[in-house]
Amino acid sequence: LPVVSSAKPCALISVQSQNSGATAHKNGIFKTEVFSAPEKKFVPKSMPASSLYYIISETPIKWRDFITVAILFFINLLNYMDRFTIAGVLTEVQEFYNIGDWEAGLLQTVFISFYMVFAPTFGYFGDRYSRKKIMICGVIVWSGAVLFSSFVPKEHFLLFLLLRGVVGIGEASYQTVAITILGDLFTKQMRSRMLMLFYFAVPIGSGLGFIVGSKVAKAAYNQWQWGVRVTPPLGVICILLAIFVLKEPKRGAAEQNTNSEPTSWLDDLRYLLSNRSYVWSTFGFTCVAFTVGSLSWWTPNFVIYSQRSRGIEPDNSEINLVFGLITCLAGFFGVAVGSTASQIWRRTNPRADPLVCAIGLTLCVPFLYAALCTVEHSLALCWPLIFATITLLCINWSILSDILLSVIVPHRRSTATACQILVSHLLGDASSPYIIGQLSDILRGADQSDIVRFVSLKNALFMTTFTTVLGAFFFYGVAWFIEESQKKMNDELNSSFKPVAITSSSSEFPSIFNNDSSCNSSEEQLVAESDTFTRAGDKSVEAEI
Repeated sequence: LPVVSSAKPCALISVQSQNSGATAHKNGIFKTEVFSAPEKKFVPKSMPASSLYYIISETPIKWRDFITVAILFFINLLNYMDRFTIAGVLTEVQEFYNIGDWEAGLLQTVFISFYMVFAPTFGYFGDRYSRKKIMICGVIVWSGAVLFSSFVPKEHFLLFLLLRGVVGIGEASYQTVAITILGDLFTKQMRSRMLMLFYFAVPIGSGLGFIVGSKVAKAAYNQWQWGVRVTPPLGVICILLAIFVLKEPKRGAAEQNTNSEPTSWLDDLRYLLSNRSYVWSTFGFTCVAFTVGSLSWWTPNFVIYSQRSRGIEPDNSEINLVFGLITCLAGFFGVAVGSTASQIWRRTNPRADPLVCAIGLTLCVPFLYAALCTVEHSLALCWPLIFATITLLCINWSILSDILLSVIVPHRRSTATACQILVSHLLGDASSPYIIGQLSDILRGADQSDIVRFVSLKNALFMTTFTTVLGAFFFYGVAWFIEESQKKMNDELNSSFKPVAITSSSSEFPSIFNNDSSCNSSEEQLVAESDTFTRAGDKSVEAEI
């Protein structure tokens, strides 16, 4: 049942279908269903011409849209592999450059710092210039920096540190625009599903980073550099796919809002600061980023220290393999459960998205605390607790982007994503590995024994339980404001909508062009392909609404 649509109330022509429950167009799949006010129904043939209905954008999804999602998923997978290959060989890197815990934490801090500092710049460009070109340049920069960093000699640790920062610059250019491309391809439930698929790359890529980094290094006679060199060739494949296959939609295409006037960066910033759902969700995710950044960076070393404190010489690559597999499986499960739960609950509760995030973090706290306490007694018990912790932390990944896309207008989404990256990483996973490492060194003092190294790192990691509780509080706050924020965004989209007329050549077609109507602008006419309607050509028609 193809119907021209908008998010604005307008007079709708009567439509009849042999199957009133049909939601599929014969030429493609609808991105959304047709909603009428006050309830969701297909319009009966006897409907009075004066009735007002809300209709939302209905454009067929093309198979190339799904190919675009697959390419974005692959690049995102590579993104997170690059982040955590170093974590998979961190002990070897520390020995190679002769550095302590705080310098090891500084590696991730420098990477994230460059990443977040350059994110607003790419966000500004992403709202105004070709997102595809920005993405391609980013992949070239970060893949090249990763490759060069593997050749830095042991006496030049600062150069290695700088190249990790350059990797962050390249990845910032991708992350700020990828979500907005998905937002411009899909709407409603389909958008939520595609975001879920996109964010599967976070745990899978992170886990593969640990596994590939450690296993390849071990296979190469404990030369950690070969573990890092795995991803650059994959980057070349990503570049070729982005150049020749990736489709970049128009900004706002999914909401039929492609004609928005450009705004200044200060106007964008004022707009974002006035959006309470966006601000609170950003702080909530910052707390999640702090916890995730700390655990993903320090958990393998934490387990290694616990084993050594008991007089057991651990197999570092085996520990990284187990942690990598747990990260993949738990993260995959968490993203799937979170996205599915929010989609189902959203049907009856418009506040479902932030509530799912908040509940997930609330449930995460006892599992996290128990995992930190049991690792020295039973590794067999600790691993399942870590699995539960990661699952509950990953529940919010795709939902957070869904929240952003539902409260921010299309032409400001790249900037919104960039600012969210800046804040969440500045106060989250950019600083958390360094803070935890520094706190561990302070608590340890001059004592270098295995038991003291383990206890000091464990006590430092207890800080993550507090940040997780704080994150849950912020998401409960988002639930309070989200309906108001969504209404404001829809009102802004409606204010810039240009109506599209629907006409028919049939005598059964009820007239909506009354004596008080006017026709003075040009829009493409679309007509339902049914027994009542026929497709018309381009004409100059507009009905007064």
